[in-house]
Amino acid sequence: MVYLALYINNMEKSITFIVTKDCQLACKYCYLVGKNSKERMSFEIAKQAIDYILSHEYDFCEEGIIWEFIGGEPFLEIDLIDRICDYLKTEMFRLNHHWFNSYRFSFSTNGINYDSEKVQNFIKKNINHLSIGITIDGTKEKHDLNRIYKGNGVERGSYDDVVRNIPLWIKQFPDAHTKVTISSADIPYIKESVLHLYGLGIHKVNINVVFEDVWKDGDDLLFEEQLMQLADAIIDNRFYENYMCSFFTENIGKPLDPERENQNWCGAGMMLAVDAAGNFYPCTRFAAYSLRSKKPIIIGNVRDGIDKDKLRPFLTLDRTTQSPQKCVECEVASGCAWCQGENYDAAETNTIYQRSTAICKMHKARVRANNYYWNRLYRKIERENIKANVSKTEYHFC
Repeated sequence: MVYLALYINNMEKSITFIVTKDCQLACKYCYLVGKNSKERMSFEIAKQAIDYILSHEYDFCEEGIIWEFIGGEPFLEIDLIDRICDYLKTEMFRLNHHWFNSYRFSFSTNGINYDSEKVQNFIKKNINHLSIGITIDGTKEKHDLNRIYKGNGVERGSYDDVVRNIPLWIKQFPDAHTKVTISSADIPYIKESVLHLYGLGIHKVNINVVFEDVWKDGDDLLFEEQLMQLADAIIDNRFYENYMCSFFTENIGKPLDPERENQNWCGAGMMLAVDAAGNFYPCTRFAAYSLRSKKPIIIGNVRDGIDKDKLRPFLTLDRTTQSPQKCVECEVASGCAWCQGENYDAAETNTIYQRSTAICKMHKARVRANNYYWNRLYRKIERENIKANVSKTEYHFC
């Protein structure tokens, strides 16, 4: 069967528990438009989801599993998460499941209650099977521009409450990385924010622009300028030796062969998400609280299982089935990302086969800056190598 073959070809399955739709923050760029404090997952729903998944081992053939917990803010439900994880470990062991010892618990958190006793006890108990990313957007000015506390009608930024937990986080997860989001309003802060994160001891900065259609005239040029300034700073200070910024990637900005490089960018359909009502989704972006104008796409539930007929359309997605011709023929197509949920939400009809091109000009600006970065870096390295070889030759003849 098609779905089985596709599952087998993947090494890791990602299964997401939407444990709460609540959060302490009301980030201005957040795609979760339906956050609330009422929809909280019960242990019974989580248990039913786990029992279904682990009892259908034949349908979940990936070698490893990422058990992901999201919200809102997942650590608001740390007691529930701790109980779920204990049950997962016990059941995978009891069933001699092929995921036992090939699993990871994954979290993306706003970092506000990271140092709480309950969260720290959970980390200590699961440290060998755990990955945690704390979202910090950069400088205090940039972070507090978007990542603000909810309520009261007065904007209050969360930077100070997050940054105090960064040293503990880095100590516990030395290779951890943060995820920075760029929207139209904070483009001017990109360079200083990435350098600021390096200064905090974060060596890996994953950074992306929002997929929604929020971009104004001239944003791409300002974006390119900021990235070129960042490129100069990284190269001049040799940060490239020990630090990473995902905006600069060697293999982006090239044409793609539709016959050989036609995979879907997004993993919707290969992933699985479950919410507080016990509904299954091909990705969290198809749940109601993630959608502005479309109805959620539910592919099953914890009682009846996955409806493979509803899942099948997601497994046929690739670049050409959803891209306009200009994207298929684009000379800088590689590295241009998309979100399947945003494609669906922004589409003119209820289809998952219409790719949103809202970030087109931003991708092209990134490609131009990326080319500048690698050209300058290689010239610098080449000059240093020539100088080093000349010095060795002079020494040899002395």
